[in-house]
Amino acid sequence: MNRGTALCIMMLALVALPVAAQETPITAPQPTVPEVFTLTGSFTRIAYNNEGFATMGYRMANEELGKEWMLLDAGVTLRKGTKNYTLKREHFSVKTPDGTIIPLATNQEYKGGNLRALNHRAKVMRQSINYFPIEADQPCALSFFAETGSANMAWDEVEVTYLRACVGRLYFRVPGGIQLGQHWLLIKLANSELQVPFRIISEEDVKRLEKSWEDLKKQLDASYGK
Repeated sequence: MNRGTALCIMMLALVALPVAAQETPITAPQPTVPEVFTLTGSFTRIAYNNEGFATMGYRMANEELGKEWMLLDAGVTLRKGTKNYTLKREHFSVKTPDGTIIPLATNQEYKGGNLRALNHRAKVMRQSINYFPIEADQPCALSFFAETGSANMAWDEVEVTYLRACVGRLYFRVPGGIQLGQHWLLIKLANSELQVPFRIISEEDVKRLEKSWEDLKKQLDASYGK
């Protein structure tokens, strides 16, 4: 077991434990499909099954509580032995705490959303989601969005293989604004669906979570130092 795997397992166990000074314990979310999911940081999640593998960061989504635009940093690859797959815009959606399914925004919606301030904040608060199987060592972009006048182009699909680590930003327009509670990033593959869990929490709970994360990391570092 490598260091990253051990940390994921320990964090997953932590999710099921009560947080100090909190009345209601935080329990592990339950996907409705066969898969494994793990945690690699306060706001980083991984989910995988026999077909695909997804890594996701949602710190900016948590920062934008109450606002209508949700930004997720996402990465997708296939598992070794899986046939190549064309991943399309319509294959991404978010499930909110009340069960609403929100599709990935179109590029026209994105350009009309005036999201420069959001993107600037995301650049400042950039987080790593570079957690992929060892075979996925070829860079690949999820280029679903591009600003007007940008040298980059937006594409509605990308070819995914088990050798390619496809990474990019996903934008969702949330009616009524981002709310507290359990959310899921849904990714439709050829024969299955990945459900990546993420919980939007309050500022107080963020402080408690980050404190717990740092304490856990120190304990893990100490154990490796023996």
